[in-house]
Amino acid sequence: MQKSGKVVVVSQHYPPDPSTTAAIMAAISERVAQDADVLVLSGTAGSATAAAAGKPEVIEVRNWMPGKAALLKRALAELLFTARTFVAMLARLRRGDVTLTVPAPFMLPYAFAAAVKLKGARSVLVMHDLYPDVLIMAGLLKPDSLLAKAMHALNAPMFRALDAIVIIGRDTEKLLLRYSGVTSDKIRFIPNWATLAPGVRAITPDNPYRRALSARYVVGLSGNLGFTHDPVIVFEAARLLRDNGDIHFLLSGWGMGFDRLKAMQGEAKLPNVTLVDRVEDEQLETFLSAANAWIIPYRKNVAGVSVPSRFYNLLAIGRPVILVSEVDAEAALTVTEHDIGWVVAPGRADELAETVRRAAGSDDTQRAERATEISRRYDFNTAITGYASLISELAKRP
Repeated sequence: MQKSGKVVVVSQHYPPDPSTTAAIMAAISERVAQDADVLVLSGTAGSATAAAAGKPEVIEVRNWMPGKAALLKRALAELLFTARTFVAMLARLRRGDVTLTVPAPFMLPYAFAAAVKLKGARSVLVMHDLYPDVLIMAGLLKPDSLLAKAMHALNAPMFRALDAIVIIGRDTEKLLLRYSGVTSDKIRFIPNWATLAPGVRAITPDNPYRRALSARYVVGLSGNLGFTHDPVIVFEAARLLRDNGDIHFLLSGWGMGFDRLKAMQGEAKLPNVTLVDRVEDEQLETFLSAANAWIIPYRKNVAGVSVPSRFYNLLAIGRPVILVSEVDAEAALTVTEHDIGWVVAPGRADELAETVRRAAGSDDTQRAERATEISRRYDFNTAITGYASLISELAKRP
């Protein structure tokens, strides 16, 4: 990689933030720092101190993080962070630098693209979520609202200004190609990776998360339950199966959706539901090994908009997945192409309950083996090498 320019990684989330985005951006930054000077503009308090002992260099951009439920406060905070980041980029970018960011907060890519153009740098946007589509999917925006139309209008020049767009799901490409000036050669497919080593984990009665459950078949839910997820469909499926003593629902996570599950269970007190607060990374493998199958519940219109990172760890430990989504979404394509689970239409709790019942009566041995084999394709080294190669390619462009 050329030494005249540096790599600038812009991310609201960076360790010690425990989020998946923070872990991904840190992994990319640390790998690229082996070959080039890397500067991280981080919106996470304490990130500069945590990185002080080594590479890359981290500069904190002052940031305020209200809870996700406080929508107006959160919008104001994200606007302020975007403005501060724009100023920080103008102060530190030089011609020939290569920059990389993600669309969190959703206003950031517009300021990012503008700063990069003004300073004559190269740019990469990693599409973890596509806006405004993800806000429309979550019911926070109407498709014909003024804000949605404005964001669609701003997306076209922003995408044109970028040098590369990384997608983590194949289903995103067709949505990007709707925008004038976006061509296939600008789009790179680099999926996220499993953090657990591939290998079928045995289902044992002494698993601490399974020990108190008498049911033969345990179906689980784990991870962040945000605006794009539908926890209600899982709870309603459990309600429909409450008299089936063979099946138990083990539900864990955080976010607004998990708070909703707690409220529903507090009222209904279903005997076939157990709630577990967020499981720390050290216990994640043990927890994921406790269930026979795992549910990932999305709202309608997820295709091309969001890809569940948790999906790859479920494959790695050898568990079939019951995915609530459209059939053309990235995870659904993987499930059906390799027969490693089932896909259920969004909003159909009765269909989900029937699928869980059918899964409980099936032999998952071959699905488990196929799942771990498929998970090897979603490898950390392969993905990180892909990012390093893309950044090196952009750095060498005249």
